[in-house]
Amino acid sequence: MSVDAGVAGTARFLRGHDRTLLSRLEDAGLNASAPPQQRWMDGWLVRTCPGKAQRARCINAVAVGRRPVAEKLAEARALYRALHLPLLVRITPFTQPPDLEEQLEAAGFAFHDDTRVMSLARIDPAALGAGALPAGTAWAEVTPAVYAEAVGGLRGSSPEARRAHAERLLSSPVPYRGFVLSRDGAALACGQIAQESDLVGLYDIATAAGQQRQGLGTWLCKRLLTIAASDGSSRSAYLQVGAENEAARRVYRRLGFTDAYTYHYRAEAVAA
Repeated sequence: MSVDAGVAGTARFLRGHDRTLLSRLEDAGLNASAPPQQRWMDGWLVRTCPGKAQRARCINAVAVGRRPVAEKLAEARALYRALHLPLLVRITPFTQPPDLEEQLEAAGFAFHDDTRVMSLARIDPAALGAGALPAGTAWAEVTPAVYAEAVGGLRGSSPEARRAHAERLLSSPVPYRGFVLSRDGAALACGQIAQESDLVGLYDIATAAGQQRQGLGTWLCKRLLTIAASDGSSRSAYLQVGAENEAARRVYRRLGFTDAYTYHYRAEAVAA
């Protein structure tokens, strides 16, 4: 199945992947993105972080539950409105019940932000060959607060979003390690790894405006994967990337990542 074939409907698994591994990747991604502002609602993991990351301010329907969907949506709607957040439901191949997307579409929730989860079955540091630092640059591991400021600066995030990001990193049940590549004190690129068992996730990979297409992103990802595998604990890797971000997806494919499954959101229409 082509990964770019009709994506207007249900999220899907893509061929050639062990679904048990994909289930583990989904669990790892949920753990790594867990904000302090989350609660359980009859099978729904309801997240309300005020930051920029949609995965930290959405509903993940991971179990069927016992209450009617419409009743839970009404409760969630009131919660999100009180917090001045949009009501988003993340749809994955693991979403329960299986017809939840159809129910949301009937309720007027629009398809939003098609995303790919990509996986690398085996990290091979020798084959990666990250190489030396790019000329004139410095490389440093930084604290969560410093990292949130660095990546927020590259992305133009608001102060509130940067604070929320730092808070999520500090409270994460899966420890993050953030790294910044800089020149003369200015960040050129940055990225994080979140390690759980033998899996490592690459997160918040960003390159400064004007620095794209210089190989920094490729070098950065190679270095992060090499660090993750250096103690022998991380054997497989995953990441999440927008389906439309073909430039980034080309970089990841060259590193050996393949599309594993898709997810997207259903967003409630905002009244005019």
